[in-house]
Amino acid sequence: MRAGYVAIEEAVAIPGLAERRPPFPVPAGLDPAFVADVVRRLPDVTELRLPDMDANGIAVQVLSLTVPGIEADPDLARAVANAGYANDALAAIVTAHPYRFAAFAALPLQDPAAAVAELRRAVRELGFKGALVNDHVQGRYLDDPVFDALWAALAELDVPLYLHPGMPPADSWHVLSGHPEMDGALWSWQATTGGHAMRIVLSGVFDRHPEARMILGHAGEFLPFQLSRFDSRYATLSPPAPLLRRPSQYFGSNVLATTSGVLSPAAVEALVHVLGPEAVLFAVDYPYEKTAAAVAALERTGLPEEVKHRIGSTNARNLLRL
Repeated sequence: MRAGYVAIEEAVAIPGLAERRPPFPVPAGLDPAFVADVVRRLPDVTELRLPDMDANGIAVQVLSLTVPGIEADPDLARAVANAGYANDALAAIVTAHPYRFAAFAALPLQDPAAAVAELRRAVRELGFKGALVNDHVQGRYLDDPVFDALWAALAELDVPLYLHPGMPPADSWHVLSGHPEMDGALWSWQATTGGHAMRIVLSGVFDRHPEARMILGHAGEFLPFQLSRFDSRYATLSPPAPLLRRPSQYFGSNVLATTSGVLSPAAVEALVHVLGPEAVLFAVDYPYEKTAAAVAALERTGLPEEVKHRIGSTNARNLLRL
């Protein structure tokens, strides 16, 4: 096992935050033992998290506020206050362990101007490496023109936005009816987050902001393996504002992907072959996935050692300036 992995989709719960907002439903049908383990690990830093990192060769975790994050709160003023509270708490963890942790900012996107201001504060004053957004914001998606200033700020600050699944869902899908096991991380989160990402690509965000970058977890939320179909079907359309490039050409440049939650060496290899070794980054999805399994998924691929090192560490260090 190589040492020095940088893992960039690693969740943390902020003590006291739950008391500052209304309760949110927990997905149904989860194994109680799994829930108990996650609840124990989420707020922890030193007792469980650092030993787990050391045991599996993880040099750095890039922390982010776990779901439901800030986006699920309908109260605008409370969202703004809680984003600042969460980011200050994340900054305190990084300050206490500067060589082991970095952070992505939580943003109060209910107020787009406040979100841009908080992003600037988090990056310039707290040293954060970007932002993580938990899918939709009260049913609004990041292709909405009200978020154009956010994309401009991300490009100006030269930091990425990690688009992560969120809860509760923006709407109800009949295809999930009678199959609650499909609702959540098993299937629906990948589908909804991938759909959100496609809205962003097809709306021309990256034509207007060519320096902006978006990271997708879980091997790109289904999308990288459909790129040729996106291109062939887009060519049959007459959109009102055509893209400057084929849809596939935004992937690997503006759109990057991580290995979070992907425990198959074959899937990791395929992702690298599709996007290129410079566009894939390592992640665990701790504590929802096991660190050892995530590391093994990359180690057991047939990729060249130099490529494994790039995915495991170098790409993240370059992108996030670690």
